[in-house]
Amino acid sequence: MKPFNYRLYLVTDEAACLGRDLVEVVEAAVQGGVDLVQLREKHLSDAAYLAKGLRLREMLDRYNVPLIINDNLKVAVQCGAAGIHVGNSDIPPTDILKRWTDCGTLGYSLELEEHLQSPSAKLADYLALSPVFSTPTKTNTVTEWGLEGISRIRSLTSKPLVAIGRVSAANAGDMVKAGADCLAVISAICSAPHPAHAAEELRNEIEKYSTSYGKI
Repeated sequence: MKPFNYRLYLVTDEAACLGRDLVEVVEAAVQGGVDLVQLREKHLSDAAYLAKGLRLREMLDRYNVPLIINDNLKVAVQCGAAGIHVGNSDIPPTDILKRWTDCGTLGYSLELEEHLQSPSAKLADYLALSPVFSTPTKTNTVTEWGLEGISRIRSLTSKPLVAIGRVSAANAGDMVKAGADCLAVISAICSAPHPAHAAEELRNEIEKYSTSYGKI
């Protein structure tokens, strides 16, 4: 398991940017405190996905912020991403590590508590609990974890936990207190009038409660 020292994780959503340029929105978020970015494009061709990944990575490299690609091994390898994130119905981590021997960070979305004992979860560098609270940006989910779910999974694993699903400055502290090491955000940053300010507000809440609860 590789080190995972990130606090605020932006998952991109083109529609959530409300017509603004995705790379410009992500750059503002990074300036505000995002320290890890996942490009998630389920409906693009490989060529279009790669083009967007290369453009995003070029910007992120200037800030030394890693790029994670969602569920497309070919694009992840070709754009030189820092890692890949998959769910239970995507390419399994066992296959990823066979085909991409120098894979960096490997993330896995945990849908059910029993999946914690799966080979996929065991190979992952971090586990995403998705969603903590249901959200319209991701409709194919199985479990709404809630704060109790974060606490339960925290008690069962030492792996870094990423919480995603209606994360906001108002509930960020509660998620950290429940056991999340990192918070992943889509709309709260991508759709904010000022993405940099939204990211800064979230990051400040995470840092405040992470320090209080001994996570830093």
